[in-house]
Amino acid sequence: MQRNELTTERRNQATEHLDTMTALELVSAMNREDAVVPQAIKSALPEIAEAVDLIADRLARGGRMIYVGAGTSGRIGALDASECAPTFGTPPEMVQFLMAGGEGALVHAAEASEDSAEQGRRDMAAKNPGRHDVVVGIAASGLTPYTIAAVEYARTQGAAAIAISCNRGSVLGKAATLSIEVDVGPEVLAGSSRLKAGTAQKLICNMLTTGAMARLGHVYSNLMVKFHVKNEKLLERGLFILQTLAHVGRDTAFETLQRADMRVPLALVMLKADVGEAEAIDRLRKAKGNVRKAIAGYSGSPIGAKPSPHP
Repeated sequence: MQRNELTTERRNQATEHLDTMTALELVSAMNREDAVVPQAIKSALPEIAEAVDLIADRLARGGRMIYVGAGTSGRIGALDASECAPTFGTPPEMVQFLMAGGEGALVHAAEASEDSAEQGRRDMAAKNPGRHDVVVGIAASGLTPYTIAAVEYARTQGAAAIAISCNRGSVLGKAATLSIEVDVGPEVLAGSSRLKAGTAQKLICNMLTTGAMARLGHVYSNLMVKFHVKNEKLLERGLFILQTLAHVGRDTAFETLQRADMRVPLALVMLKADVGEAEAIDRLRKAKGNVRKAIAGYSGSPIGAKPSPHP
């Protein structure tokens, strides 16, 4: 398929008078188009759910999740990767990103770099991907040479690969282990994939990491429990979590948090399992950081996870 035939490149008939619209007409048109995105994603939920289980499986084996992309797609992957450590308490190497043009391209456009398949292979090779890793290639067009080459190289080294594209039957999708393709239709501003396509990509990335981390026990109920208190905001959040989940008063929550060296997951296990610091540490170690399993006193595969169909 030629680039000008892609859905993401076509003109949107509903916004052909964009430059003469009033401000209210313009934002109303954008709002109507944005409403298409969640419905488009709905059709891909089975593939997204499969991707969640695949990611959780690879991370549970000690592997890494590596986003790769260019332009808007690369920046969305970088954003999601950078949010995992503060949100889920993951080590920084667990969820990483590769950006065409390097980290400088996050703030300064480097469009030419996305055409280099060789650079994509080199950059991915530098990550030394292996059979426990999963690579997530993001490209609205599904045609980006840098991203396709990086994904293809990772697969030759045994890594699993997930593709996120906004065009069906994409080259990127065919290069991956699992393809998530969401057709959101032409953009309000033709070819500007930072709009609906970018929104779809961000929503999908939200699902992938939140779902996988929930499977791995980096959340408890619907609360972020894997963090170390480092400021006033996090202190209040930590106290609220301990009071809510352990049904204790603020003083008990604060005292336990202090004994746990301000580590919320450790304090939560101490309170919920009624154990001392040493045993709580041991439980978390045996449960590989899964808070719910540490409280229950056993370890094993992520709760609710299915065996990966991609060994």
